[in-house]
Amino acid sequence: MSFRNKLIEFTRRDVRRLQDKRRQSASWLGLLLYGGTLGLLFVVPIVAGAYLGRWLDTLAAGYSVRWTVSLIVLGIVVGGYNAIRFLQEHSR
Repeated sequence: MSFRNKLIEFTRRDVRRLQDKRRQSASWLGLLLYGGTLGLLFVVPIVAGAYLGRWLDTLAAGYSVRWTVSLIVLGIVVGGYNAIRFLQEHSR
């Protein structure tokens, strides 16, 4: 068997394997990792905004939550954008 024929045979086998994988449903572990990644992409910017806002508010004189609230809202927007972009990228 020539090199070209072996290459064609191996390529057909790999294409069949990929097509079979697409037909199978996702495993529980895969779904758990997918959901965990999605949750972290959403929550981390919110928590980071809360901590940064709290630190900035402690630098201001008197009691203030202006930075905390503003950066939490910004974190929600950024987290939502991250989650939507992740879902769009992995739905292809």
